[in-house]
Amino acid sequence: MSTRLDYSKLTLMDALDLAALIEIEAYKRYTQFAERLGSRDSGDAGAVFESMAVNESKHGDQLAERRLALFGDEPPVVKIDDIFDVEAPDFGAPSMNMSTLRAYQLALSSEKKAFEFYGQALRYVNQPDVKALFEELRDEEAEHVRMLEEIIAKLPPSAAIDLSDEDTSPDESESWRRRAEQADKS
Repeated sequence: MSTRLDYSKLTLMDALDLAALIEIEAYKRYTQFAERLGSRDSGDAGAVFESMAVNESKHGDQLAERRLALFGDEPPVVKIDDIFDVEAPDFGAPSMNMSTLRAYQLALSSEKKAFEFYGQALRYVNQPDVKALFEELRDEEAEHVRMLEEIIAKLPPSAAIDLSDEDTSPDESESWRRRAEQADKS
């Protein structure tokens, strides 16, 4: 997770642009994962990534609306090239048959990265309005972490089992189904 920015010189407009770009980066990465994995049902890894992309998009839209209201069409100084992997999950992290639990754990890790980013950036911010925004964003990321931890805690044991490949034999698919049922009973 990195940026090429001097946080001590960020204006509120720069900070809003930075935060929006972080959400855009995460949205794009989750969308790539969802497209790469596809979705077989509403609870699989692809669906988790689709859901996370929607959340990142909404948050990015809220930041963009706020920026527009405060600064109009003033061109941004901060660019997407100024950041890398601040909140976006690691590009190579998903696997085709990853379990729902692993998908949520990956999302949780990304939200923790964003929380840590804002916490670290706050040490260097000088402007009170930028400090307030970063504190707000850090607190939102903490809420996302809490929400994902609650979801993970409520997952059935079968959510930890990697999905079977569609090309597997019927015997292998049946074996996977039995393991999932047994895990949910225990």
